[in-house]
Amino acid sequence: MPVPFRRLIPPAAALLALAPVGAWAQTLNFYGVTGLVDMPSAEMQPDGELSANIGWFGPTLRNTLTFQITPRLQGSFRYSGVDGLAIGGFGPNDVYYDRSFDLRFRLLDEGRYMPAVTIGLQDFIGTGQFSGEYIVATKSLTPRVKVTGGVGWGRLGSYESFGSTGTRPPPDTGRGGKPNTGQWFRGPAALFGGVEWQVNDRLGLKVEYSSDAYDLEERQGIFKHRSPLNFGAEYQLTDSVRLGAYYLYGSELGLAAHIALNPRNRPTKGVTGPAARAVVPRPDRRADPDAWSPEWTAQQGAPAILRSNLEKRLAEDGLAVEALAVSGTRAELWLRNPRYDAGAQAIGRAARALTAVMPASVEVFEIVPVVDGMPLSKVRLRRSDIEALEHAPANAAGLRARAEIVDNPRRPAGAQNGTGTYPALSWSISPYSRLSYFDPDAPVRGDLGLRFAGRVDIAPGLVLSGAITQKVAGNLDKYSRVSDSVLPHVRTDGYLYDREDTQLEKLTLAWYSRPGTNLYGRVTAGYLERMFGGVSAELLWKPVDSRLALGAEVNYARQRDFDQRFGFQNYSVVTGHVSAYYAFDNGFHGQVDVGRYLAGDWGATVALDREFANGWRVGAFATLTDVSFNDFGEGSFDKGIRVTIPLNWAIGTPTRAQSTAVLRPVQRDGGARLAVDGRLYETVREYHTQGLDAQWGRVWR
Repeated sequence: MPVPFRRLIPPAAALLALAPVGAWAQTLNFYGVTGLVDMPSAEMQPDGELSANIGWFGPTLRNTLTFQITPRLQGSFRYSGVDGLAIGGFGPNDVYYDRSFDLRFRLLDEGRYMPAVTIGLQDFIGTGQFSGEYIVATKSLTPRVKVTGGVGWGRLGSYESFGSTGTRPPPDTGRGGKPNTGQWFRGPAALFGGVEWQVNDRLGLKVEYSSDAYDLEERQGIFKHRSPLNFGAEYQLTDSVRLGAYYLYGSELGLAAHIALNPRNRPTKGVTGPAARAVVPRPDRRADPDAWSPEWTAQQGAPAILRSNLEKRLAEDGLAVEALAVSGTRAELWLRNPRYDAGAQAIGRAARALTAVMPASVEVFEIVPVVDGMPLSKVRLRRSDIEALEHAPANAAGLRARAEIVDNPRRPAGAQNGTGTYPALSWSISPYSRLSYFDPDAPVRGDLGLRFAGRVDIAPGLVLSGAITQKVAGNLDKYSRVSDSVLPHVRTDGYLYDREDTQLEKLTLAWYSRPGTNLYGRVTAGYLERMFGGVSAELLWKPVDSRLALGAEVNYARQRDFDQRFGFQNYSVVTGHVSAYYAFDNGFHGQVDVGRYLAGDWGATVALDREFANGWRVGAFATLTDVSFNDFGEGSFDKGIRVTIPLNWAIGTPTRAQSTAVLRPVQRDGGARLAVDGRLYETVREYHTQGLDAQWGRVWR
């Protein structure tokens, strides 16, 4: 029997909460890209916007996640189902599922007389069943009326074509997942176009002439194409949600919902919480010269008293003293920040606490952020600058211009540890969710439960941590397809791990260190993840002020028993990578990993993420190894999209918690990498120059 469409819930919808993004000047089409009804337009969404589209008409349901990568470049991932389409092993009584990617690039901006012009690739990676290419132009005639015209190939060139640009190869119904470059801009070409009228701030009307003949669906009798004209009415329900109703191809009614999130716009309009305390200015030196005398350093117990007073002030902001060293003119604070997602905000609050506690003779504050016992940098501030700039215009930029950020791998002599710093126990009980996407029998499956996590900081850099999960509800254990992988089953047996309701998720002992200037080290041993245990060692070279970082990791991993207790299976492997990281402009971060993966295959992973100042991240990755596309299986090679949303963006209160979702078209054994917590680059970079500068605007908050 066909799978009901209600089971095609889009994975993207699970990531999205409604948030204001402003009026939608650029609307989306049924494919989830900027366009009319079924055809694209030349416009782009606002830079950085993430949108989800759910569209249904006739036998087709499309779920699309679209990200405006740059002002000119837009990318989309789509998961579609066509009821009754018999193709690629699906019978006429099945729902045919298809995963596809789109890319669009705006060649020309709209001018006074010139239209915007965009070139696009639809379904350019995969089987190519719905592939099409186009060049399209859009011009605004008035602030509320736009016209669009373009030429399309593939599906977009199938109705009333006016010519051809060579022979278009047939779609690949095999493994899929490969760029179908042989089809691009090949075959018959046809014209399409339309008009969009924004009647008022809520209502929009669309009419278009489509160049898609829906030949495949017509041949199989599941769709009637009676007219190339499509009509639509859309209503802006909220600033984030636009709903549409349509009449398509003279035969079908359609419905769509478009949901948009812009990382720059918080639902709560900002992060709330206790206001920062004011800077405490020192008395005038001429009026009270004794207050400026460094003789206080000779008083017995003075450093301990200062540390205690500072701990009380920092505790009000959710911060903690790792260590403190003071002299007559200088204070070096090693700072823990378990609360604020912006390191610069934590440093700003620590600096103000120091103005309230330190004697007047202390002019230089050196604040050293510490994570997992590692000092990551030193931010050197002059107290007189803090006092002078607190209420000055552009005070954040002024303070940054006078601040120094340098490396600091060694603890100063005579530093006193914070009270109760080591050993220290922390624990939590929190809900968890584990999701699985794109199984044809159930496109979205998942488990919900509780996670019991604990951590003991035994000594500086030595951390014992673990987590146990207890399933409360879910259906991940209902997966019934036996893996057909010819590689070692390092991931495709994952459903066997989901059968246990109580799981030892991880239990590790980790040692973090600073071997030298610009160097960071990690060794982790134990039950590293749900499927593997072993030992992992990593070394990272990352100068404080450098955009470039280089790393190396080596692991011995052994596969865990399916019951996720303490036993192991026979499979083991030595795996590892050398890595290069680079921080580009505009929040882009690139990463290349070259080495050996869990199945013993050799290859490389390339990843590119865009990070926003509030912690949002959207990125994509792809892995190619010496495993052939046929041996890899469905999808041909590993690839995916990942989205990280900081919790404080949604709730508006300070927290470092965040949620990350990884959308893979398919999870196979090739290109699988060990999942180890605490990898160094993500741990380190937040408190280096690039990371602090990105969030320095919050230093006074």
